[in-house]
Amino acid sequence: MYYTYMLRCSDNSIYTGITTDVQRRFDEHAGRLPGKCARYTGSRQAVKIEAVWSSESRETASRLEYYIKKLPKAKKEELIALPESFAKNLGGKLDVSAYELVNCSCI
Repeated sequence: MYYTYMLRCSDNSIYTGITTDVQRRFDEHAGRLPGKCARYTGSRQAVKIEAVWSSESRETASRLEYYIKKLPKAKKEELIALPESFAKNLGGKLDVSAYELVNCSCI
């Protein structure tokens, strides 16, 4: 299982990435684990997991990451605030049935 995630950073920016372990990756971004912090989150500490989608393969997770990164910030904020906007914002670009929203509080 692969996950595409969106993190809120200390400067209110949004970082998007993929992983097989969301909590471990968040801890790396937040500086709680040594080593593998992304350059972006190294200078803007991650403070919160905002949204997570699961998918069956690295390829589908990477495809979602690509399209989310291309969205303007307002659309990223919409994905976070209104998860039901997922199909509206990304449905024309990829098969939205390949992704399932994950409850962030469970992570």
